Amino acid sequence: MTKDWLSCIGNTPLVLLSRLFANDRGIAVHAKLEMLNPNGSAKDRPAARIISAALEQGLIGPGSVIIESSSGNMAISLAAICSRLGMRFISVVDPKTTPQNIRIMRAYGADIELVQQPDPETSEFLPARLNRVRQLVQSIPNSFWPNQYENENNYLSHKDGTIREIIAELGQVDYVIGGVSTCGTMLGCAAFVKEQQLRTKIVAVDAVGSVILGGTKGKRFFPGLGAGIAPPFSDTKFMDYAIQVNEADMVAGCRMLAQHESILAGPSSGAVIYALKEALLHKIPDGSVCAVILHDRGERYMDTVYNDEWVAQHLNAGSA
Repeated sequence: MTKDWLSCIGNTPLVLLSRLFANDRGIAVHAKLEMLNPNGSAKDRPAARIISAALEQGLIGPGSVIIESSSGNMAISLAAICSRLGMRFISVVDPKTTPQNIRIMRAYGADIELVQQPDPETSEFLPARLNRVRQLVQSIPNSFWPNQYENENNYLSHKDGTIREIIAELGQVDYVIGGVSTCGTMLGCAAFVKEQQLRTKIVAVDAVGSVILGGTKGKRFFPGLGAGIAPPFSDTKFMDYAIQVNEADMVAGCRMLAQHESILAGPSSGAVIYALKEALLHKIPDGSVCAVILHDRGERYMDTVYNDEWVAQHLNAGSA
């Protein structure tokens, strides 16, 4: 029977990365293809759950205005879902948001609110964007802020979805490796592992220049991985291992994934691949079963990750 595409969110495929991680130690690496959600990223899960919960609770309905701060994927997911449900969506962005992501949001009918100046106290755009969201919610009737940074439905969507699906298909999993931004994905995975008393280790991967895992704040080009201020969910020490990856190595991870497995993914996925292959693989026991979460598609990064000239200019990484 034909289904509404909203019902197709989740239950993404798991595939064995048999070429990129070929080894004689019996280590198997499976990739959770979150980029095959309808709108191209893992953010479809929390976006759908947050909106569904708000509808059930009577917080929103026909004619509501949804307002969120997002660097890209969450905004795209919300734009599509709101369009399908007949609600207006306003995305609060900053100058780092890519023109392509803005075009995608506008194609779904979203309105764009651009914050031009960073927060004066932190010099970060995120606090300035959140402050603008609060102002808009106060001034626009019948408006709602999903607040992906603090809404428990963010991590619950992954606790009840992503990790549950991985365990159901693979059985015992020794390591789950994924990137962090709001920390919803990996916090949800960790919550399920703790609840089910599994021996699975949670590996959180962050960007060099992000402070989420205790790093030093620095310049970052890629949206969707890392943050200049620690998100509320990071207060829960949910990970067993924390690995930081610089952006040139994220590009290298993306290129390896495309070359060996013919999977075109975004920089957060490249970070996860690089972290496992170069920082973790030699430390884990023979016979380990690993699951890597590939967060989004690579087509949105043709002008950066997969552009040799851009990489050479901005990351000094040549053609990676």
